[in-house]
Amino acid sequence: MCHHSQMDEPTIISGPERPASRRVPWPIVAASATAALLLLLIWFGHEVAEGGGGAIDRAIMLAMRVPGHPAIPAGPAWLPSAMRDITALGSGTVLTFVIIVTAIFLGLRERIRSVVLVLLATTLGSLVITLIKALVSRARPDLVDRLMVEVSHSFPSGHAANSAIVYLTLATLLFPVLPDRHMRALVLGAALLLTGAIGVSRVYLGVHWPSDVLAGWVFGSGWAMLWWWIELRLLDRRPLPSA
Repeated sequence: MCHHSQMDEPTIISGPERPASRRVPWPIVAASATAALLLLLIWFGHEVAEGGGGAIDRAIMLAMRVPGHPAIPAGPAWLPSAMRDITALGSGTVLTFVIIVTAIFLGLRERIRSVVLVLLATTLGSLVITLIKALVSRARPDLVDRLMVEVSHSFPSGHAANSAIVYLTLATLLFPVLPDRHMRALVLGAALLLTGAIGVSRVYLGVHWPSDVLAGWVFGSGWAMLWWWIELRLLDRRPLPSA
């Protein structure tokens, strides 16, 4: 006679319920912060566009001209030409050339993922800047004579924003192929110096208000940091240790 006890019967034991993840959803945080920054830039752009340039904007621009002569730039005779050379380093032509050369370099190092990130970061960043310019539609400064001809809208400065996007993004994405920390510091320092000089040249040439350049720097540097974080997350995907 067989007796079936409860001990003999198979039982199904369900595992404990997994707790909710406490990890911060950084992609959502990054997307939200980017959206907030864009909204802030657009709002700020509309505010300064209505006023045509605040007191600080005007004071900085006039400080770069001979007092009482807004058509004459301050400084030695060679400085305007030098500023045009510097501003050209933030032009679409030069930046495109820099991107292509960097992409080829990374491709030869077999860093295809970095190539894709470079192309996405710079292309999307440029498109966003163009969109913000169209939404804000701030006119170019008319306080002083312009030393260059520009036809697009003023806010934010495309040269300042795109140079920050390109040079700072490339500097951070080149870190994995620059093992020496001194070389990294040199590359990042050069990128920051170049980005700063390009922005200052736009104000000196009279084609942008200082607030245009500042907004371009804020957006460009934030965009570069976002893509540095994306690259960092991708590189940090290490295989799990075997049991």
